[in-house]
Amino acid sequence: MPISLTTTTSTTPRSRHFHKNRNFRSRNLRMTTPPVLSLALPSDTGRVLSIQSHTVQGYVGNKSAVFPLQLLGYDVDPINSVQFSNHTGYPTFKGQVLNGQQLCDLIEGLEANDLLFYTHVLTGYIGSVSFLDTILEVINKLRSINPNLTYVCDPVMGDEGKLYVPEELVHVYREKVVPLASMLTPNQFEAEKLTGLRINSEEDGREACAILHAAGPSKVVITSITIGGILLLIGSHQKVKGQKPEQFKILIHKIPAYFTGTGDLMTALLLGWSNKYPDNLDKAAELAVSTLQALLRRTLDDYKRAGYDPTSSSLEIRLIQSHDEIRNPNVELKAEKYS
Repeated sequence: MPISLTTTTSTTPRSRHFHKNRNFRSRNLRMTTPPVLSLALPSDTGRVLSIQSHTVQGYVGNKSAVFPLQLLGYDVDPINSVQFSNHTGYPTFKGQVLNGQQLCDLIEGLEANDLLFYTHVLTGYIGSVSFLDTILEVINKLRSINPNLTYVCDPVMGDEGKLYVPEELVHVYREKVVPLASMLTPNQFEAEKLTGLRINSEEDGREACAILHAAGPSKVVITSITIGGILLLIGSHQKVKGQKPEQFKILIHKIPAYFTGTGDLMTALLLGWSNKYPDNLDKAAELAVSTLQALLRRTLDDYKRAGYDPTSSSLEIRLIQSHDEIRNPNVELKAEKYS
């Protein structure tokens, strides 16, 4: 008993002292919150808010975009519009979908701590009109803080003639999103939906870019167009509003497989390199396309080494393993300027 009493009476004061000291330290830490270095000492490249989907396994959405942008020197703050176990091409998936109010809550939390200064916003797949409307409110708020904010939008709506978002989203993109965008990166089908123009030739692709310039963005990259069995990219930069844009194309080697996350990666790379070369969209596109091609070849080779037939299903890209190609791409595919 004496041992027990001694133990009890001696530990209680120490316990009280510990809690008291812990509370003091907590209060002290709150009073001396250190600066956010990405704001106090911003990088030469920028600070990106990326609002896209997220998967636990695999590389789509933010999982495909954040890492390469960080490798290129950007501070990236991701907001996950959905969090799924895996992408929806698998037999099943589980997860959660962020709604507009939850997005507002996150933005209000950042605003309350003076953390809303961004140089870029990047958006990808958005599944509902209400969430897209909330994103537009966010962009307007961010531009009130930084009028020079660059908004890079991948208007993910569908591909190969098929929509995989509600039809009403097309109207919202056309009427509300395109006017706010600084750079737009649609595929062929999405460019047709946004402009109402069928793209059957290179001239059609160039005209679609001109229509989109007139609606808002100074930079447009139609990331994939197939004409007569040939795959190409068409880019367009209108440096002065109302003047003729500088336009170019890049012929792309077809790789005999289907990959997930490539559009998300391509838009992130275009953001990253176009910011480094703001007056040379053709050079930025060369770097982005060359990076993507090298990564896809690595992915294809690795699946073959694993004994898997790469033509049997969609493939998860080898993003992490391609870090050298992301940082220092070897430009193999050159842009051809239109006169």
